[in-house]
Amino acid sequence: MKAAVITFPGSNCDLDLFHALADLNFEPTVVSAQTTDLSNYDAIFLPGGFSYGDYLRSGAIARFAPVMAAVSQAAADGKIVVGICNGFQILTEAGLLPGQLFGNAQPGFICDEVDLLIDNPETAYTNAYNDSRIKIPIAHGEGNYYVDSATLAQMEANHQIIFRYADNPNGSVADIAGITNLAGNVFGMMPHPERAVDAITGNTAGQPFFKSILQTLSMAVGRK
Repeated sequence: MKAAVITFPGSNCDLDLFHALADLNFEPTVVSAQTTDLSNYDAIFLPGGFSYGDYLRSGAIARFAPVMAAVSQAAADGKIVVGICNGFQILTEAGLLPGQLFGNAQPGFICDEVDLLIDNPETAYTNAYNDSRIKIPIAHGEGNYYVDSATLAQMEANHQIIFRYADNPNGSVADIAGITNLAGNVFGMMPHPERAVDAITGNTAGQPFFKSILQTLSMAVGRK
C-alpha cells in the first residue's frame, strides 16, 4: 500500500514515520508540503515536529501549505489520513478533525511513555490490538485537547474517541489522546506510535497501530 508522509518545514518525525511504515510493509514516500496531488497514495500521514517553527499556534501555518488542499481532498474521497502529534494539530487547524490543541495544563514540554486505553477497538487504527491498554511515547508542549461539551457528547455517541490517557499528562478533556472524524477515515493522536515499532527501543506497542491500517486498506482493496 502506497503511503505519503508529508514533510513540512520544521517536521522532525517524518523519517521515523517513513521507516516505521517501510518496516511494516507499506510503500512510503516522503512528500513535500508543496505537493498538490496525492491521488496516487492509499493513505496520507502527517508527522510530528514543529511545522513552520510553530510561530503561531502549532499547525496554524501548516494548515495553509499547498499540500493541505490535497489532504482535504483525500479525506473527502474516504482515504485514510493520519496526523501524529504536530500532524494532529494541523488536522484540527484545517478543520478535518474537531477540537483544538492548547498548551499543556502544566506548562512545559513532556517527553515520556504513557499508558493509553483503547476506547474503540473496532477501528482502522486499533483492529490488530489484542490488549486494551498499551504504552506509547509522547513528546509535546501543546497536547491539551479541548472540545466543547456539545461536540464531546456527539463524539462519545459516535465512538470517535479511539485512545484515552490512563493517567492524563496534559489536561486533555475526557482524557482524550486520539480521535477520528465522524466518517472514521481521518485520525489524529498526540502520542507517537512510530517510536514504538522496533524491539531495540524496548517497545513495540505501536506495531499493531500500523498493522491495523494496513489490514484495513488490504480489506478495502479485496472488496473492489
